[in-house]
Amino acid sequence: MARSDLILNLVKAGSRGDHLLFRKAVEAMIVEERAKQHHLLAKKLDEELHSNSNLNSNGPVVLGDKLANLLLDVTPHLTLDDLILPPSVETTCHEIIEEHNRADLLRSYNLEPRNRILLQGPPGNGKTSLAEALASALMATFLVIRYEGVIGTYLGETAVRLKRVFEFASTRRCVLFFDEFDTLGKERGDVHDTGEIKRVVSSLLLQIDALPSHVIVITATNHAELLDRAVWRRFQVHMTLPKPGREEVLAWLSRFEERFGQSLGLSSHMLADKLKGASYADIEILADAIQRRYVLSLPDAKPETVVRNCLEQWQTRRLAPNGD
Repeated sequence: MARSDLILNLVKAGSRGDHLLFRKAVEAMIVEERAKQHHLLAKKLDEELHSNSNLNSNGPVVLGDKLANLLLDVTPHLTLDDLILPPSVETTCHEIIEEHNRADLLRSYNLEPRNRILLQGPPGNGKTSLAEALASALMATFLVIRYEGVIGTYLGETAVRLKRVFEFASTRRCVLFFDEFDTLGKERGDVHDTGEIKRVVSSLLLQIDALPSHVIVITATNHAELLDRAVWRRFQVHMTLPKPGREEVLAWLSRFEERFGQSLGLSSHMLADKLKGASYADIEILADAIQRRYVLSLPDAKPETVVRNCLEQWQTRRLAPNGD
């Protein structure tokens, strides 16, 4: 943006009391000064922008009626310590957190923290939970895309709504989460798709490219093979969350016993064998059932009996035609 346009926008924002326009103009100025290697001025502008409570993008989210149909503002409660992650995923997450916490140092070398993350893996194994935990660790607003509001029936509706979402997200430090990303980012070469879908994918990719680095886009898919090839190039970080193996199940059971406050009454190794092939979501369902039945059986509840009964019911449900 030309310097004259930036000054004009600042004057407009001041005369109208338009905080959003003011923020955009100052952010554009910061980008321009960094490009000129004026890092001290850029840093001072950035500090002043974030020190003003009226302009602080990490304040409470006020979604108006239109945006409330497109986005869900979720208060993150999970942390990375609550999750059992593959070592490579855990390492990558800590690297991303460090990059954003030390963004000023990176920018002094004309670098930006990575902000585009793609999660893949079978359903029920922590993709949404990981996105929430990252938002918590980064102390960022957690915004979840509502597909029922975003995807329109008529020509051009979806692209317009997505543009509205990205414009709003770019004004604040946030994690913007797309679950089941293959719904939008599917391969454009699919012969069954209309030209409208292809236009939506193209528009989506351009808008992801244009996002500032303080917006962390996290997408999750159960069907990575359906994603457009260009999607893979847009995301700097790819992480896979598989189903838990035996060691992960044992670690999960150990944590559950701590929450439960007593021994389950059965060998953890025997339970891990019974839970082979289950997702974390499946195991959570079993744990919830155990806790519920135990409380309802008090004061005569016996953990071993409760666990055996719940495990039997859980296995029956999983073996049912629609149980998995």
